[in-house]
Amino acid sequence: MNNLKHGITVAVYPGSFDPVTNGHLDIIHRAAKVFDKLIVAVLNNTSKNPLFSLEERMELIKKVTRDLPNVEVDGFRDLLINYLKSKNVRLVVRGLRAVSDFEYELQMASTNQKLDENVETFFMTSTPKYSYLSSSIVKEIARFHGPVTDLVSPEVEEALRLKFPKTIT
Repeated sequence: MNNLKHGITVAVYPGSFDPVTNGHLDIIHRAAKVFDKLIVAVLNNTSKNPLFSLEERMELIKKVTRDLPNVEVDGFRDLLINYLKSKNVRLVVRGLRAVSDFEYELQMASTNQKLDENVETFFMTSTPKYSYLSSSIVKEIARFHGPVTDLVSPEVEEALRLKFPKTIT
């Protein structure tokens, strides 16, 4: 069998990860098996008001991916295409939960390819048990002290508890 791979394949998995969920971790673990190196690039999205700071999100992802030696965590505050160029990477990984995700992600992939024709986007479908899961849902449940044990790692669950402490009345 011929080895068609030349060099190391590096991909970027960008997102807000506010917070990182088990759905994100599923994509990270699976993509880490496909690519030699995976950079989880945490976006500081100026149009959003995140619960966790960029540094907190990066630290949580580092904690929950510490067992994956080929995963690196980084942050960025620019267009994804500029970040990719700064890292000399042309592969993007995006997770898809539903058809509605596909429409948005296809638009983003097409835009990125318009900005740089060498950029390719790889879509990974969500594992069915995480197809409903989003950071927004996790934050809403945590805000009202609902159970998030099956939705996030223990490290993230603890960080959410610290953000939404129970008040004694």
